[in-house]
Amino acid sequence: MSDIIVREAVPNDAQTILDFIVGLAEFENEPRSSVEATVESIRRDGFGPGRLFETLIAERSGEPLGMALFFPHYSTWTGTPALYLEDLFVKQEARGTGAGFALMRVLATIAEARGWKRLDLSVLDWNPARKFYHQLGMAHESEWLLYRLDEDGIATLARAGRDG
Repeated sequence: MSDIIVREAVPNDAQTILDFIVGLAEFENEPRSSVEATVESIRRDGFGPGRLFETLIAERSGEPLGMALFFPHYSTWTGTPALYLEDLFVKQEARGTGAGFALMRVLATIAEARGWKRLDLSVLDWNPARKFYHQLGMAHESEWLLYRLDEDGIATLARAGRDG
């Protein structure tokens, strides 16, 4: 029986969440400066009645091992919300301990309890976690390509075609 527990994050976990986000950026070979989130933004947006995301923390004996940060999005095809997993991160030394599986199992339980019919995520093509997702029964949607408009692109598009 696993001694890993998964719990909902609380506002006092904001620094831990930020540390995990930085750890994920480093894993993805991104500089620390690429993470603009702060403890304050995590507290503001992740807790309270108007929260924009939820976070689960996996821990063993009170020591945080990893997190899953997620939020609902809407599936027009199923006519229901779906769970979008923005970040799944487990510390290097805790990989292979079942922490990632425990987080994913709780995410599936949440989605099922809320009537959300999909659990979606994006993963870098080189990330070895792809094997883990396949083992969970997740399918790679190879026909779909991720497109993104960054802050500068948003501003440019928002001003496009304006007179003056």
